[in-house]
Amino acid sequence: MSQTAPDAPEIEGSVHSIVFHNEENGYTIMQVRDARGETVTVRGRIPAVVEGEQIRAAGRWKNDRRFGRQLEADCIHALPPETPDGIRRFLASGFIDGIGPAYAGRIVEAFGIDTFRVIDEESQRLEEVAGIGKMRRLRIKESWKKQRSVRVIMIFLHAHGLSTARALRLYKTYGDEAVNILRADPYRLAREIPGVGFRTADDIARQMGQAPDAPRRLAAGLLHVLEQAGRNGHCALPREKLITDAASTLACDPDTLEIPLNQLILESRVIVENNSEETLVFPTGLHEAESLVAKAILRLLAAPVALPAIDPVAALDWFERHSDLKLGAEQADAVIRAARHRFFVITGGPGVGKTTILKALLQILVAKKVNPVLCAPTGRAAKRLAESTGREAFTIHRALEYQPHAGFTRTAHKPLAGDLFIIDEASMIDINLMAALMSAIPPHGSVLLVGDVDQLPSVGPGSVLRDIIESGAVPVARLTEIYRQAASSRIVLAAHAVNEGQRPSLERVPDSDFFFLERQGGEAITETIKHLIAERIPEGFKLHPRDDIQVLTPMNRQSLGTKELNATLQAALNPPAELKFEIERFGTTYRTGDKVIQVKNNYEKEIFNGDIGHITEITAEPASIYVTFDGNEHIHYEPGELDELQLAYAITIHKSQGSEFPAVVIPLSSQHYIMLQRNLLYTAITRGKRLVILVGEKRALDLAVQNSDSTRRYSGLKDKLKAAPESVPDQVDQQG
Repeated sequence: MSQTAPDAPEIEGSVHSIVFHNEENGYTIMQVRDARGETVTVRGRIPAVVEGEQIRAAGRWKNDRRFGRQLEADCIHALPPETPDGIRRFLASGFIDGIGPAYAGRIVEAFGIDTFRVIDEESQRLEEVAGIGKMRRLRIKESWKKQRSVRVIMIFLHAHGLSTARALRLYKTYGDEAVNILRADPYRLAREIPGVGFRTADDIARQMGQAPDAPRRLAAGLLHVLEQAGRNGHCALPREKLITDAASTLACDPDTLEIPLNQLILESRVIVENNSEETLVFPTGLHEAESLVAKAILRLLAAPVALPAIDPVAALDWFERHSDLKLGAEQADAVIRAARHRFFVITGGPGVGKTTILKALLQILVAKKVNPVLCAPTGRAAKRLAESTGREAFTIHRALEYQPHAGFTRTAHKPLAGDLFIIDEASMIDINLMAALMSAIPPHGSVLLVGDVDQLPSVGPGSVLRDIIESGAVPVARLTEIYRQAASSRIVLAAHAVNEGQRPSLERVPDSDFFFLERQGGEAITETIKHLIAERIPEGFKLHPRDDIQVLTPMNRQSLGTKELNATLQAALNPPAELKFEIERFGTTYRTGDKVIQVKNNYEKEIFNGDIGHITEITAEPASIYVTFDGNEHIHYEPGELDELQLAYAITIHKSQGSEFPAVVIPLSSQHYIMLQRNLLYTAITRGKRLVILVGEKRALDLAVQNSDSTRRYSGLKDKLKAAPESVPDQVDQQG
């Protein structure tokens, strides 16, 4: 055992107390008592540690002004405690279910330093200890076995760079076979464990002796590149690009990837498809989703219309008399055509009357006993749809009765109940969700997609709405006329100007709902935004600074990204206070009253990516966070679940899709150069209902307006739909 001399690089001793332990990264501060009885503070990373445990730590000595001399450990190894007192403290720590301080003392008194062997090999002898019967003995035995397995896994993974949380996730997935499975194929981690990427798995494989040119590694690298492409919105990659990108990722010769790629094709883990321009390589799942969507749409288009026939003149006249609304020519045409097709698309920007069309279509068809089902991709979009139509609307997931561990309940074998399925905000639907939806449409059902094709595409893979429209195989009503009430809104006029590649009017107009405040540099823009939200807008427009005003920014990083803006706005709108509880996790401090956004779908809580709420309560013992969202009050989060939440005083424009806010403030700066795109700015402006304020540089505004080259998404849906006979839409029109 090493001594704790001033220049000693290593100590060994028992853990006397644990000052701090972070379960996410293993960082620990503990008091260690060495063989001479001296207590030393040790700081470093260890996946799990309990009082009484023996540890060996190597590192360097540091003198802390406040806490004195400490060992900053580069590595810490846990050793089983060897003394009766160490074993007692180890068992009394709560590490083993069924053993507290009292039972720990009795067990060690009975078995001494032989305690661990008895629990391992002769657990029935535990019943010799007063108070331990068969049930408690079995609990102790099971917990000991589980904790020992988890401990082995955590130590193994921690040595290879994984956090304790991921080690526990690995154990829950694979059980006692976790280490063996990992040794056999470390790339399974990347495929099957959420939060573990290819690079982490590759590092583990390398440390375990995996050769750089091993076929398994090259195949895993190709699949990883396709997976990353999916996260960036692509359903496929051109074969040449896939090879080039994978070679860069794997640091290998592109030629070495041809054989593993061909093997993946033979195993049907990827699908190759040729179109008129290039050869695309798809992950099998995304290819199947595209094929399902295309076949379902073409099948609907080729079938007779199941909706009741309507007399156009009589139906429109009836609606206008009963609703006191006058339809424009575009709107009237869209209503009639939508009623005459099994699959139809309505697209257009703000103020062109999409909502009025839906109201007319619904009133006319419901009067003829048609059963409509209204859906949208997000909770906020579904709520808006319900408010605008006066009818119940669901998220697509809820309509399909999604179950967390079983998937979608509504499928081709158990289709949805209804006649007409209206899906709003269709630009947000990715190919996987569209496939789930189309598979659940009943044989007699009709589908109407409504959305703005010029907005940002879905977060998930595919550009479903755009591909459907551009295929030419599907009947589409593209609305362009701005109606009188909307034409008085400078928000609407500004959005259409941007969409047409023109700078919107920046003239100051009294009682306007659209403003541009010119500011130069990130600091000036930030200060203006803070002043607008904390004082000017609440006072001038009577809007709540947290609940009614939303900052939308192109990026997460840099001084005008979400992280910096959220820190600034949190300090201004919800500063710390003596009686205000707060909790720090993942580098962010959360306080009671904070505005937050859900960043992952959580089907058990029925809270979805993009839902915005505020923290209503934080408790200390046990640590818990409660959040209220629209229509969902007091949703409970454990501290470890806070990676699902982010502060939401400022969110990205992508996260705002499907939502509307009373007031929107948008920073525009040349530091966002890479993200300054027309559809991004257009989407941001169309999120505001009563007020939109751009704050920043005219040069950045002009860059965004002029840049229409949004990143191309590789997909095959458009080509699959082009397989339809050109006359299909006309045939269906004639049937109507």
